[in-house]
This record gives sequence, C-alpha cells and structure tokens, in this order.
Amino acid sequence: MTRNTGVAGRTAAVLCAAAALTGLTVAPSGPPRHLVYVANLHSDTVSVVDTLGGTVVDSVPVGDGPDSAALGPDGSRLYVTNSAADTVSVVDTRTRTVVETVGVGHEPSRVTVSPDNRNVYVANVAEGTVSVISTRTLAVTDTIAVGDAPLGLAVTPDGRTLYVATAGADSVAVVRTDSGTVAATVPVGGGPTGLALAPDGRHLYVSNLTSDDVSVVDTRARTETDRIPVGDQPAGIGVLPDGGRVYVANTGTDDVSVISTRSHTVTDTVAVGDRPNGLAVGPDGCGVHVSNFESDTLSVIDTATTRTRATVPVGDGPTGVAM
Repeated sequence: MTRNTGVAGRTAAVLCAAAALTGLTVAPSGPPRHLVYVANLHSDTVSVVDTLGGTVVDSVPVGDGPDSAALGPDGSRLYVTNSAADTVSVVDTRTRTVVETVGVGHEPSRVTVSPDNRNVYVANVAEGTVSVISTRTLAVTDTIAVGDAPLGLAVTPDGRTLYVATAGADSVAVVRTDSGTVAATVPVGGGPTGLALAPDGRHLYVSNLTSDDVSVVDTRARTETDRIPVGDQPAGIGVLPDGGRVYVANTGTDDVSVISTRSHTVTDTVAVGDRPNGLAVGPDGCGVHVSNFESDTLSVIDTATTRTRATVPVGDGPTGVAM
C-alpha cells in the first residue's frame, strides 16, 4: 500500500475526529448512521454491520440473488435488487424485515433512490431497461429503455437527471426523469459499471470494468474530459462528501484506488480482500466500505489514514453496499 495523504489527510483526520463525538446520534426518522447494509448474493440475505463495533448485528432474508442495495434519504427503507428473482425487496430498517416485494425487469442489478425520496430506479441488466418504482405505492410506474446492459445509476441533486452506465454500449445514458426519455448518450471507457456523482453535480465518475480506468464526465457539456488508469477491473466507486477524493474497488487486483479530483491521478492504493466489488462512502466521509466477494468480508477504510481499520465477516458472496 502506498500513502500520500498530505493536507487532505490531515483535514480528514480533524473532521472525522469531530464526527466521532456525534457518531452515535440517531436521526429522528432513521437508524443509526454507523450501520452498513451488505447484499450477499449467494446467501440471499442482507448483513447489517455495526461499523463502530465491527460486527454483524443482524441478517435479513431477502429474495434470490441479492445484488445491490440502496437506502432512502431518511434511512427508513432499504431497497435490495434480487437479480435471480426479478424483484426488489423493500426492507424496513427499524424492524429489519421485508415489508414488500416489487416485481421489476429481467435480472435487476443496481438500484438508487431519488434525493426527494419519491422514486426508486432499478437497472435491469438483461433487459436494457430501468424500472421506476414509486416509494408511495411501491409499484412500478414506468419502464425506460436505456441501452445494452445497464448497471451503475446516479441521480443529480435536483432529481431531474438520471445517469445510467450501459456496460454493453460503453456509454452513459442521460435520462430526463420528468419524461422518462434518454436525452443524450456519453461515450466512456470499456464496460462502464459504477457511477459516482460529485456533490455539486458538476462531474460524474465512471468505473470502466474492461478498460481498467475511470472516466471523468463533465455533466454540463455531457462529454468525457479525462480518463484515469486504476487497477484491474474497477467496479464499485464513490466520492467523499467534500468532493476531494474518489475511491474505486478494483476487482482484479484486490485493492482500492484513491483518486484526487484535483489532479485526476491515483494518490493511494489500499489492499483489501479478495474480489472487491461494492463500495459505499460514509455520510461523514470518514469511512469507505468495500465488499469482498470471494473473502465474504467487508473492509472498512479510514479516509484520514488511508488504511484498512476493520475487516468484518458477512454473508456468502457480498456485493452491494449501502450506508
């Protein structure tokens, strides 16, 4: 592992130390902020991990082949794609039970929730579509054709635009959420898999699984402006809340690349478990959580020190991570 934390690392250390003083605060409408949810593809469960204690505190049975998970903005519901059942499980995070199962398209993979908590977007990788679920009725209200093998999803802060990584077309589809239509298509690297939107919405970061790099997309111009080499087979990707760094899990090299958004270069590489896949950045920016598919573990990276501070055993074949 290499290290080059500098000013960014020292700043993160101060912010994380302050956040630790309030880390146990419970939001009025949601669960504790230190819980992480991990979808386990082979055990058909979601592990609930307490990152403060480094332990699994619960295991929630869901559908067949859970692949991805996303929390609503208030943290009260977790949405889990069941890739082998063509459904989405809706989990009440307080009771940790499935309260509804929603049928969607063929082989649902990634999932995300709109910032206003009105819609859930589900990428159906084998169908080339995105299913739109109303959080009020828990029914599919629209199905949007987006392109070949849709995977990663990201919604702009204003909720007006949905970005979809179409792995089979080496591009990102730009979808207008009001009309459910594709407004533009942005060519990127090979096999785009994961998407992460900068906090200000100005840049979109795309992990390209087959070209081993990360594309930087200017969301205003709708063009790729840079491409950053990383490890082999980059998959899960996330941006710190301050927008300063991007983390990407490299499935083929068992590590995580840390990218400076200022220089567009890799500044650190962190070794994790076998076949890292899903990745989620904590809301306070102090921890990055990575699922290791072959190790059946969750790695927790301290963003202040750029070191793995915990490794937690979870279910069989962990994939998607939500926090």
